[in-house]
Parts: sequence; C-alpha cells; structure tokens
Amino acid sequence: MLLVDDHAVVREGYRRLLESRPDLTIVGEAATAREAFEQYRLLAPDVLVLDLGLPDMGGVELIRRLVQRDAGVRILVFTMHREPIFATQALRAGALGYVTKSSPPEVMVGAVYQVAARRQVISPDIAPDLAFALLEPSGGAAEELSPREFEILRLLLDGCSAEDIGTRLFITAKTVQNCHYQIKAKLGVRSDIELTRAAIRLGLI
Repeated sequence: MLLVDDHAVVREGYRRLLESRPDLTIVGEAATAREAFEQYRLLAPDVLVLDLGLPDMGGVELIRRLVQRDAGVRILVFTMHREPIFATQALRAGALGYVTKSSPPEVMVGAVYQVAARRQVISPDIAPDLAFALLEPSGGAAEELSPREFEILRLLLDGCSAEDIGTRLFITAKTVQNCHYQIKAKLGVRSDIELTRAAIRLGLI
C-alpha cells in the first residue's frame, strides 16, 4: 500500500492504523503528487490511499494521470472534503473509494479491503448526500466539468495564475486560459465574480 498525504504526522497515523492488521503492509509514502506518481511507478502497490489536498497538483488530477498510466490502479481517497462534488469528481477520475477523515478508523480500514478487492466504497457519512446529488444535481452543469477542469477551477479559486497552473499541471498557459473559458461556459457564468459565487454554492470555497 502507498500512502499519499502532505502531512507526515497524518501519514504516520495511517501507517500505525493500517499496519496493526497483519495482512496490510505500507510499502511507501509520498507528500506530493510527483512523488506519488514516481513511487507508484517504482513500487506498484496494490492500493494507493490518497488525500486530495496536495501542494503541487490536486488529487483529482493525480487520479486521472494514474489511471491513464495503469487502468487497473486501485485508489482510495481519504480526505477532509465532504462536499458531493469532490466525491463525484474523484470517482469519475477513476478512484474506487472515497472516505472522509471524519469517519471512524474501522471505516477507513474496511474501505482499504474493499478497494483492494476492486469494489467501490463510499463512507457512510457522505453516501446519502452523494446519492441525492447524483439524483438531483444541485450544481447543474458543474457535474459536466472534467477532472482537469475541476482541478483548474480549484487552482483558479486559490488565486493561481494561468502560468502557475500550467506549470503544476504540465500544460500551457494558453490551455489553462481555454479551460477557464470552458469552465465559465459550463457553469453558465460570464465573469470571475460570478464564477466565485458559483464555487461558493458548490462548496468549493
């Protein structure tokens, strides 16, 4: 198993919890998306436990890239984000599981076994909200955002420039600008102020 979280103390907590089970072994850790991608390539872990809030690249974009490299990758997202749009985007990008950090420890451990068996799992605390969001999508066209557009939106909301986003995602600033336009079109907004208001409604801010 590979643990990906930018906080060493949190990773140590995961390690102690998971390695208390005799059949679970941590083969590596990573604090950034780049480290995670390289560690996955070198170690080929059975399961990757991933936080979405990484300093260099968002977790959703990392999931997308890992799936592009290996369609059989088994990813469990373990995150503080409870908003349905985060779960929707992570699962759409290719994650098999989504568990919040407010879940009891046994939920997280059980989810690891489920993902290892290639079964999808959602933590009980967000499952009803996620089901409701899928049936009655309050975000409207927000559900149409691709994983890359979702990550670019998050970085824009963090105040990153097109050049900075391009550097993080290994794309050109022009591509970022085009995606910025497409995001506004999909969300039905015309200005960045309206975009911010839409992001607040979606729980992204």
